[in-house]
Amino acid sequence: QVRLVESGGGEVQPGSSLKLTCTASGRTLKLYAVGWFRQAPGKEREFVASVSGSGVSYFYYADAVKGRFTISRDDAKNAVSLRMNSLQPEDTAVYSCASGPNSLDYDSWGQGTQVTVSS
Repeated sequence: QVRLVESGGGEVQPGSSLKLTCTASGRTLKLYAVGWFRQAPGKEREFVASVSGSGVSYFYYADAVKGRFTISRDDAKNAVSLRMNSLQPEDTAVYSCASGPNSLDYDSWGQGTQVTVSS
């Protein structure tokens, strides 16, 4: 059974940075696409960033986070991280990671971690 666990969320001030980590068990994460999504209160879940599966890695970012967020793999830890810089209040949301055979087909999801950006 595949299990994804997010960590690293918290409450920070505008302009700060956070690093979220998605750690997997029951699956070798480097062989699968991994995506980060977020859902703010009262809004639909939205795509944040993704990295493609085995072979050459392709990285994709939502326009709202391009240049501020970086997704990366840590194969030794069977994990994928999301480095978030220059955080703004509009980045406040529950962030979840997902894994699947490709970036259009995620079959496993984590429970999410809260990120709050507030002064």
